[in-house]
Amino acid sequence: MMFERKMKLTPSKAVMVAVAMIFMTACAEKTTSNDVATNEQTTVIEQVQSAPKVQRTAFLPTENTPDFVDAAEASVNAVVHIKTTIIQKSSSYNDFFGAFLEHLYGIPGQSQSNTMVAYGSGVVLSPDGYIVTNNHVVEGADEVEVTFNNKVVSKATIVGTDPSSDLALIKVEGSDFDYLVFGDSDKVKVGEWVLAVGNPFNLTSTVTAGIVSAKARNIGILGEGSNVESFIQTDAAVNRGNSGGALVNTRGELIGINAAIASHTGSYEGYSFAIPSNIVRKVVDDLLMYGETQRAYLGVQIREMDANLAEEAGMHDIKGVYVAEASKDGAAEKAGIKSGDVIVDINGTGVNTTTQLMEAIRQYRPGDEVNVKVIRNGNERYFTVGLLNEVGSTEVVKRGESFFNDTFGLMLQPISQSEMKSLHVNSGLKIVEIRQGPFQGANVEGFIITDVNGKSVNTKNDLEKAIASNRGRKTYIGGVYPNGMRMNFEYYN
Repeated sequence: MMFERKMKLTPSKAVMVAVAMIFMTACAEKTTSNDVATNEQTTVIEQVQSAPKVQRTAFLPTENTPDFVDAAEASVNAVVHIKTTIIQKSSSYNDFFGAFLEHLYGIPGQSQSNTMVAYGSGVVLSPDGYIVTNNHVVEGADEVEVTFNNKVVSKATIVGTDPSSDLALIKVEGSDFDYLVFGDSDKVKVGEWVLAVGNPFNLTSTVTAGIVSAKARNIGILGEGSNVESFIQTDAAVNRGNSGGALVNTRGELIGINAAIASHTGSYEGYSFAIPSNIVRKVVDDLLMYGETQRAYLGVQIREMDANLAEEAGMHDIKGVYVAEASKDGAAEKAGIKSGDVIVDINGTGVNTTTQLMEAIRQYRPGDEVNVKVIRNGNERYFTVGLLNEVGSTEVVKRGESFFNDTFGLMLQPISQSEMKSLHVNSGLKIVEIRQGPFQGANVEGFIITDVNGKSVNTKNDLEKAIASNRGRKTYIGGVYPNGMRMNFEYYN
């Protein structure tokens, strides 16, 4: 009884006794005593013995753990390192035209140019050496050099670019290259494991893993207008030099081209963004077949849905994209879609944001037909829409053929609509080769002549008429370099 009274003195002493009991279980022999203390001790022993063992399980393999080995092996040899060399001309008149001034006026030209070297990544798409990368990786490049995972180095030529999607297609000569096959980016799920493969910080063949964090992200890096942003967001580590590299699924299929990171420091902070493979495949095909991307338009002004618009459309759920206006004679209006309709599906793919709608349409060309599901006054309606181009037709836009001009001694080529938009010009003939005449010795390959004698030039005929319109001894030429620097000059015939 005295022991029981001691146990009741203070809670702190009771705790001390309990701790002592736990300690005794490690060294005391079993007892058959029937007193209270022994019974309490036995209870503690049973509780300790029945406690589960603690194990570290965070990195223990299970049957459901994704295996990245095969996907990594399939990817590293198909992802290349890209080195671009850009000769930055001085903005001064003398430095820009150099030997051209000496030829025309006897003024010695001064070669004062700076060479800038940049790095990125690319993905081999075919055994004969076609490689996709970001437009910003090769934009304005005078030389493009590709290094493969086996350290073989090759010169590359630029096949075509599409600034509106930040994609470019380049090619190296050769055969039997390792390459990646396209996956279906529409089927990619949030939470799915992915790998980012590229060359961050000029380190080759780097593989990082993460999950798809979101889809159809618009982060505002490509500017306004007709540019399309619908990125796959992932938390796979991506840094400088990863641009143009591959985002692959666990089957080793290409589901995106890494393009950007969200960062306050310039280095990875948890968010990276890739261009969906379905857009990549379509742009690459366009550049191969036409030399120019073929943009299709639905012909609608759209708004994000909210509770008020859903109520106006007779909908219980807030979903889809609201048609604020169907453009007159546009593809949607011709098919029967009206203002106030809510687009919820394009060819079986649900759309809930304006970005998703733009991504869905971007995968098609003018003349293609898409099935559009809309909600009108609470009821489902279905329309078959024949998509149109920017000018309201289904004609294919092709890159203009190069031609030679005797007066200037130049091979010239009409620039594309996308180049016009990126340079903010309405016309242009690019100098692709200098053969003879006043431009010999001048460092002007790639320069774009926008006007001659005050007349815009887009074609061979435009240029010939503009030159012939000159009634004096001087010819006036205006234009822009690919880096955006504008130049106007004149010379005596």
